[in-house]
Amino acid sequence: MPTVYFVIPCYNEEEVLPETVRRLTEKINGMIASGRADRKSRMLLVDDGSRDKTWELISRFSEENELVSGIKLAHNRGHQNALLAGLMTAKESCDCAISLDADLQDDIEVLDQFVDKFMEGCDVVYGVRNKRETDTFFKRTTALGFYKFMAALGVDVVYNHADYRLMSRRALEALSEYKETNLFLRGIVPLIGYRSDYVYYDRHERFAGESKYPLKKMIAFAWDGITSFSVKPLRMIAGLGAVLCLVSLIGVIRALVVRSFITAGFCGVWFLGGVQLLCLGVVGGYIGKIYGEVKARPRFKIEEYKK
Repeated sequence: MPTVYFVIPCYNEEEVLPETVRRLTEKINGMIASGRADRKSRMLLVDDGSRDKTWELISRFSEENELVSGIKLAHNRGHQNALLAGLMTAKESCDCAISLDADLQDDIEVLDQFVDKFMEGCDVVYGVRNKRETDTFFKRTTALGFYKFMAALGVDVVYNHADYRLMSRRALEALSEYKETNLFLRGIVPLIGYRSDYVYYDRHERFAGESKYPLKKMIAFAWDGITSFSVKPLRMIAGLGAVLCLVSLIGVIRALVVRSFITAGFCGVWFLGGVQLLCLGVVGGYIGKIYGEVKARPRFKIEEYKK
């Protein structure tokens, strides 16, 4: 029987955490009873610098429940770094690790299927959503557009997959060799290349609390994914420059014909100025990525670990 660790990043999750621990405790005990998980299996709760009572709850649960372990990061590092911290901690003790969110939106009833596929020889098992009916129209449209855009840029991402996945210890060891500071695990994991499969599930409504991914963070996350795995936006800028040169030439010819020099001149200046600022912003984003990578600062620091 495999030792399975359930890695759960937590940020200000005091409202939902007691229910999450209760449901996962029942599920893990059921998996142990069915022979899918060893008694050394654990849920590993990662406190990502929460400002509420999340860590106090994790500490209490770890003392009362033998299935609960917890680590506290020294300060908030974001979901991807918190998840990586949990995975890198789990790989020392587990045969495989399953990452899932604390908000109970990921369907834990399919956890058996994850482990079954692992026991069949898969190193990575992706949780893929059947549909997105629980999302708002805006979130559903932008999410699907993001996956399609990433595919168009040549990035190997799993459609409708977030961070609900199983990774074997061998896959976790391979993941530890990727040292980039700007993490986008949905793009990194497919690069590992070991045998993989899919588990399909329906995502639930959030049990309690508020989403930790407002529009601003969603945009920043999407930008990180695009700039971490594709340079096509830079090539698109070059193509845009060529097109604008052609358009400008046509505009100059037309202005000479209709003798509207002032209007054409003002429109051309404003238009080209806006395009230049947009292009500088894209180039600046890539330079900022390079700046973050070359400093090679630690991606996380663990302040406390309750086994």
